[in-house]
Amino acid sequence: MKALIPSHRENKRYLSLKGKNLKKEVPLAIREFIGTLGMSEAVPKFIESNEGSAILSINRKSLEKVRAAFALWTKRIEVLKVSGTLKQLRK
Repeated sequence: MKALIPSHRENKRYLSLKGKNLKKEVPLAIREFIGTLGMSEAVPKFIESNEGSAILSINRKSLEKVRAAFALWTKRIEVLKVSGTLKQLRK
């Protein structure tokens, strides 16, 4: 299969997260707030995951919805930084 040209690719944002049990809590928080359709539009993917922190990749257009979902979630999920590149996020 041929690769997509850059203008057809999805624009992503990377979120640096802090909290407990993130692999389990992040999908639950997103699905609870924006639903299954919103989750499929946001396309959340874990890039890195350590104990207490993680880097999450999401669709640029769903950034505000995902941040709102984390703010309304009962357990604490803190967004430390948002960046367009992994290099800038890790600095």
